[in-house]
Amino acid sequence: MLKSLFLACCLLLSSLAHAAQADPALVKQVNAFVDGWHDDAAHARMGYFDKMAPDGIYIGTDRSELWQREAFREWGRKYFEGKKSAWTFHATRRNVYASPDGKLIWFDELLDTENMGHCMASGVLRRTAAGFEIVHYQLSVAVPNEVVDQVTGLIKKAEAK
Repeated sequence: MLKSLFLACCLLLSSLAHAAQADPALVKQVNAFVDGWHDDAAHARMGYFDKMAPDGIYIGTDRSELWQREAFREWGRKYFEGKKSAWTFHATRRNVYASPDGKLIWFDELLDTENMGHCMASGVLRRTAAGFEIVHYQLSVAVPNEVVDQVTGLIKKAEAK
């Protein structure tokens, strides 16, 4: 019985590991899509928001920033309309994972940004007949461990006001 349980666990772990490995062709498509999305922001193209699913969520760095797509578009309009650039994110590393059917893709990325320094993000894409759409994206500032106490101290002071 113990041997059967062990084999079942090994098979389950193997299938989960297989589900997470994205096909290199899919990785290339995902990288082009996400890089294009970042490029839309870098060039203040409002099409940036259209790459998000109608039910898509964007979580920014401030704890108040939990945006559904249309609210995010309205908030972001002031950064896009009439501007040359909204914000610039360049991925320096991205890991891409996918469900076995390739319809659900998730990724994590390290970013260099113009105004926030190094950031980290994760996202979820859905593949539709029309292509990819961003269902969920979460951005965070990458805080080095050696300064995290200083940063959290500043956050506590800001929140206390």
